[in-house]
Amino acid sequence: MAISIFFGIVAILLIYCISLYNNLVNIKHAVARAWANIDVLLKQRHDELPKLVEVCRQYQQFEQTTLQNVIEARSRVHAARESQDVGALGRAEGALRSGLGSLFAVAEAYPELKANENFMQLQNRISSLENGISDRREFYNDSVNINNVQIEVFPASIIASMFGFGEKPLLEFSSAEKTDVDLKQLFA
Repeated sequence: MAISIFFGIVAILLIYCISLYNNLVNIKHAVARAWANIDVLLKQRHDELPKLVEVCRQYQQFEQTTLQNVIEARSRVHAARESQDVGALGRAEGALRSGLGSLFAVAEAYPELKANENFMQLQNRISSLENGISDRREFYNDSVNINNVQIEVFPASIIASMFGFGEKPLLEFSSAEKTDVDLKQLFA
């Protein structure tokens, strides 16, 4: 009788541990799926930016420094995205978003550019992608938060450490991304 109770308890513990492990695997894959969703949108935006820069370049007087900042930030975002360095991506995204904000603000001074159908389509497409990235970033950070909490709570923390489940970084953008574009500085 005591042996059957012992094996019953061991079986229950084993089933519980398997359940915890499977839950951790599901959470890990949810984080990866959330990252993949962001990656798709970043790639789409990455492909659209050269078109936008080229349309702006056609206007000879367009501020070249602004275009150069967007091009450089795009390269940093691409490098961070390829290496899946979430911290570097957050910093690069802040610079890119700031550069895009400046580009769109400077474009206000060019009525011919603002009236250009290609420019307007690209601006709308990039703005739509920006909104999608923001939504996906929120989903990614929620998934990361669930992962990070789950690997710290007992007894899941034991299973997490035994099988190498680790903490994931949040995708945070720099404070520059959250500030408004200084129009006075752009037109000074």
